[in-house]
Amino acid sequence: MMRMTANMSMSAAEEVAMRTTTTKGSVRKATNVTFGETLLAEAKALNINISQAAEAGLARAAAERRRELWLAENRAALDSSNAYVEAHGLPLARYNGF
Repeated sequence: MMRMTANMSMSAAEEVAMRTTTTKGSVRKATNVTFGETLLAEAKALNINISQAAEAGLARAAAERRRELWLAENRAALDSSNAYVEAHGLPLARYNGF
């Protein structure tokens, strides 16, 4: 039986949503951030674009937070659906030919 859990990894759809929430093509705003000296030196030595890396990390953090909020908001529905499946099985299981 398929059980929905809060420990699900990010789906392909969530990955696409995360990528589309970056600021490519939108107005950019300058801000100040602070990094550890060692990490910053390593990033520079590896020719990492710090702005792009920070933006990508922030986009991932925002996507993860949206996921957490969605799961919290929908917890009752997920639990109810799981309880139904545990009690009655999958609704269309009798039509499953494999």
